[in-house]
Amino acid sequence: MTWNPGDSVALRGMYAGKPWYIQSAIVVKDTPAEIALTIFPGAECVAPSGYIHQKHGPSGKWNRWEEMLNPPWRFEKFSWHTSRFLILLKPDDFYSIIYIWEAATNAFLCYYANFQLPFQRSHCGFDTFDLELDLVINPDYTWKWKDVEDYQRGIEAGIIHPEWVQGLETAQKDVFDKLAGRQEPLDGRWLGWKPDPAWTAPKLPANWDQ
Repeated sequence: MTWNPGDSVALRGMYAGKPWYIQSAIVVKDTPAEIALTIFPGAECVAPSGYIHQKHGPSGKWNRWEEMLNPPWRFEKFSWHTSRFLILLKPDDFYSIIYIWEAATNAFLCYYANFQLPFQRSHCGFDTFDLELDLVINPDYTWKWKDVEDYQRGIEAGIIHPEWVQGLETAQKDVFDKLAGRQEPLDGRWLGWKPDPAWTAPKLPANWDQ
């Protein structure tokens, strides 16, 4: 299925064939070469309770892998807030590149390389699996790693497979090559982009959990 600009879809993190983390998003672009999705405040999302109450709770600590390995998962809905994302996906890539703005001021905060399994199309949008490791790239192109220890724990837990590690290592080289050459999508070509003002915050499709 190909989606049209303005369509609401679900961007789902999948594990063992089941949705694990789900964000509603609006399609900006859908071509064979590239997908662009946007998420902005008010977007409806679903996550395991530990993500909401532990990772984003007072302690700021959450063992994603432990909760993942101990179903049944307890899901809760929440609304996206504060930031606006433009998520760029390309077929077969083990990462997405995300442009992040502060929604209230439209200030560009950073580029974000989110390492993940190559996306698959689904009946309600797009599916992937977040490998937890991230690269935060500042507007001046300085950068830092994020969640390195969580990524290593995923490997130790046996959830992140060796072939995924290999794919991620190839993806890292690709991202750093693009960073060094200021190549798309790290060339700033989307910096002036804004959502269509007629778009409202997306809701999750009724069949997101199927």
